[in-house]
Amino acid sequence: SLPVSRWYHENTSEWTLDYPPLFAWFEFGLSHVAQHFDRNMLVVENLNYTSPSTVLFQRLSVIFTDVVFIYAVRECCRCVKEQKGSRDLLNRPSFILAVLLLWNFGLLIVDHIHFQYNGFLFGFLLLSVAKHLKGALLFSILLNLKHIYLYVGPAYGIYLLRSYCFTQNNKDGSVRWSSFSLLRLLTLGSIVVSVCVLSIGPFIAMGQLPQVLSRLFPFKRGLCHAYWAPNIWALYNVLDKVLAMLGVRLKLLNEAELPRASMTGGLVQEFEHSVLPSISPPITFICTLLSILPAVASIWRRPRGARGFLRCLVLCALGSFMFGWHVHEKAILIPVLPLSILAVESREDAGIFLLLTTTGHYSLFPLLFTPAGKNQLRNLNSVIGWNLMLLSEI
Repeated sequence: SLPVSRWYHENTSEWTLDYPPLFAWFEFGLSHVAQHFDRNMLVVENLNYTSPSTVLFQRLSVIFTDVVFIYAVRECCRCVKEQKGSRDLLNRPSFILAVLLLWNFGLLIVDHIHFQYNGFLFGFLLLSVAKHLKGALLFSILLNLKHIYLYVGPAYGIYLLRSYCFTQNNKDGSVRWSSFSLLRLLTLGSIVVSVCVLSIGPFIAMGQLPQVLSRLFPFKRGLCHAYWAPNIWALYNVLDKVLAMLGVRLKLLNEAELPRASMTGGLVQEFEHSVLPSISPPITFICTLLSILPAVASIWRRPRGARGFLRCLVLCALGSFMFGWHVHEKAILIPVLPLSILAVESREDAGIFLLLTTTGHYSLFPLLFTPAGKNQLRNLNSVIGWNLMLLSEI
């Protein structure tokens, strides 16, 4: 209902547009369908508006866009090695992978109860683990739909540079510098730049790039999200709180002089730690970079094909989740879903997958702390049972 020039300036609601332009255009397309269900949901001033038609549209829109995710799962299952001579459906890795992905418990919570559009985005992620040029195109589109996937950007950048732009390897697996192809590098670069220009170009032309970037990277929102992701900064916050309490009890600190504990107030905002040094965005960036450096260095030395790339992607996602700035709890799904592919082919990966999904999905429960959420959670017991049964088969 607003002109494009106002999209990234509108702030009537606390839920402002903080996704890249391609997702904004996606929502704009949805609005043309939504008007046939209930026009009132498109009025910006209608804060916290709801109606049966609005809820119906929201649910149908998520289900419809999940077609992309279903197609991506189908393509992934085609690439899984099947066991020879096995006729038991529950022993077929492709079937197990289909269930682990399509009935992923965390994705059901975030998209179909909490209500978001992560399914089709993960469809793009899974499809991007493909041939080089196609993968570069799909990942570029994905980044311009949701910039949280910058977490795994280093894995894509290093892998594509190493395996596509260097055409030959030495016998020991080391890179042969003389095989570097400038033409291939320019080809990859042109794909990425073209997608970004189509997405952000109109806003650059309107002189709104700084405003768009301020929405995409809101550093003033603070170190932690309102629902703390279970990462190193959550432990850091708890330690700071414990030290502050001990300091007051031992009369080493004056309670009146300590910053108010806004970190536990359920709000998204900046706060100062009471005892420990406060963490700034550059510190989180350095910690994240150091955590993913071994995985990136390993894939540079020896790419090891799609499986090696998947391992690097998972490790980059986990490193960013553990040390990133203002990490959302749902970001745990970025490593969980690709790890499903590795889990059906390796007993060791399956054990890691079981631990990660159990702890990761548990961390999503705060999204359901409402009466409606609790009731729907009870109805998902069968889904949990299916996942556990299939994991035991692995």
